[in-house]
Amino acid sequence: LELKSLGGLSGPMYQVLSQSKLMITAAMMYGIKGTKQSPLQWILLVLLMLALCSYSIMGDLLEQHKALQQGKEIKEGKNTTFGMIMGLLKVVVSCLAAVLSDKYMKDYKSLPIHMQLVQLRVVWTITLVVIMFAEGDPVGNGLFYNWKGVTVAALVSFTVKSVSTMYLVAIMDALSKNIGEALSVLVIYFISVFHAAFDDEYENETF
Repeated sequence: LELKSLGGLSGPMYQVLSQSKLMITAAMMYGIKGTKQSPLQWILLVLLMLALCSYSIMGDLLEQHKALQQGKEIKEGKNTTFGMIMGLLKVVVSCLAAVLSDKYMKDYKSLPIHMQLVQLRVVWTITLVVIMFAEGDPVGNGLFYNWKGVTVAALVSFTVKSVSTMYLVAIMDALSKNIGEALSVLVIYFISVFHAAFDDEYENETF
C-alpha cells in the first residue's frame, strides 16, 4: 500500500496523510480498547500532527526554492485519486494493526513477548507470500535477484525497527509508539545535518 501510494502522490501530500496516523490511532484505541484521551491530549495530538506536516512540507518547499535559484526545472508530483486511496488505506491498516497488536499482546501477556512475535510473524509471512504471487511471478529470476549490500542493510534495519516497535507496543501502547516515531523526525533531521555522510545544511526555517 505504501509503494502504491508513493507512486500516485506528491511528497508533501504523502507526508500529510502519513501524519494523520496519530489521530486515527487515538480514535481506534477509543473504539477498540475504550482508551479515552483528555481534551488536552487531543489538542497536543493535533498540534504534533500539524507540526510534523509543516516540517515535511517546508522541507520540500525549501528544496524547490533552491532548485529554482539554480535555474533547475521543478516537476510537481501529481496527486491521483488512486494514490490518495492507497495512502489512506496504508495509514488505516497500519494503525489498526498497531492497536490490535497492543490489545492482544496485553490480553496474552502471560506469553513471553518473543513467543507473541513469532506468532505474529507467521501470519505476516503468509500474507506477504500471497501478496508476492498476486503481484506477478516473484521467483522468475530468483527471490534474491539484484540484491546488493544496501538491500541487506535495509533488511537488517527494518528487522530491528519492526522487532523493537513490537516490543514498545507490548510494553507501552500503540499511541505512544506512534508518538515516539513522530519524535524520531528530530533525530533524523540532526543526523542528516551533522553527519558527514549527508550534505544537508542547518536552516532556521526547517528547524
